[in-house]
Amino acid sequence: MKHARVRFYGDLNDFLPPEKRGVAVDYFFEVSGSVKDMIETLGVPHTEVDLILVNSESVDFSWLVKDANLVSVYPLFSTIDITPIMRVRPQPLRHIRFVLDIHLGRLATYLRLLGFDSLYRNDFRDEELARISCIEDRILLTRDRGLLKRARITYGYCVRESDIRRQVLEVLRRFDLFSSIAPFRRCLRCNELLQPVSKESIRHKLPPRVERDYNEFHICPVCGRIYWKGTHYERMHTFIVQVASG
Repeated sequence: MKHARVRFYGDLNDFLPPEKRGVAVDYFFEVSGSVKDMIETLGVPHTEVDLILVNSESVDFSWLVKDANLVSVYPLFSTIDITPIMRVRPQPLRHIRFVLDIHLGRLATYLRLLGFDSLYRNDFRDEELARISCIEDRILLTRDRGLLKRARITYGYCVRESDIRRQVLEVLRRFDLFSSIAPFRRCLRCNELLQPVSKESIRHKLPPRVERDYNEFHICPVCGRIYWKGTHYERMHTFIVQVASG
């Protein structure tokens, strides 16, 4: 029986049982397989990995694990430039866009509130999420690590937090999005960019109090939902200020 020694670093340890965190573990095998398969067999989705060193040399996911290999697996580097070293993932996306699984509907709403393109439907199947992520170069956000192990998914992230405010902060920090926040420009229901609309053209759709007290309106060109700066706006603005401060 062959074996390799493997150690995961940083927040990749989130995917490991307590006894395997922060230490080198033995991986036993009879037939050499790819380092990607080994990493995912041990529980870590490939989308979370940014650098793999085998015997101190950088390799890609296709590297065949050999007997007595020493493997180090690292997450995304946010403060160290490792550009000269081969990465296992492609270059970062020029435009950050998301697609979220069925368990992250509230997160999708809040990301839209902050201005980020975030596709979500409560009937998306796993195959469709993988297809959309692949074809449209969208980052798949999920809490299902098994979904992130699908080979066609290149960009993905496993959301660790369960509290909605912490989830939003987690995503903003992971993808360094604080400077890209542009709130109140997307429909919270269907993700489309809002358009300004005159009060006269929608007057017949407004409640009497709203029609009396407000003059600035935006409308979703797809679902027709109308937005104005009512009491809900103040609550959402407070939330945005809080998360924008980190």
